[in-house]
Amino acid sequence: MIARDELHTMLDSIPDGRLAAAREALAALADPVLVALLRAPEDDEPLTSEDLQALEEGREDASHGRVTSLDAYVARVERPC
Repeated sequence: MIARDELHTMLDSIPDGRLAAAREALAALADPVLVALLRAPEDDEPLTSEDLQALEEGREDASHGRVTSLDAYVARVERPC
């Protein structure tokens, strides 16, 4: 088992320019929701005919430009009425 002192030593040796990346990596490891998602079993259920139809409809909408970007949607939803 790795002792916390060893991790502190490693952290102290990280160059200042890499501290942001180290913080992001540690934050991800400390996030219980993310850890649970990473440990969850892979979804291995086969796609249903309804799933396949929905995927095809989505592809068709995308190919015809009938889509909204996430940024545009968020801007529209967050805009005060």
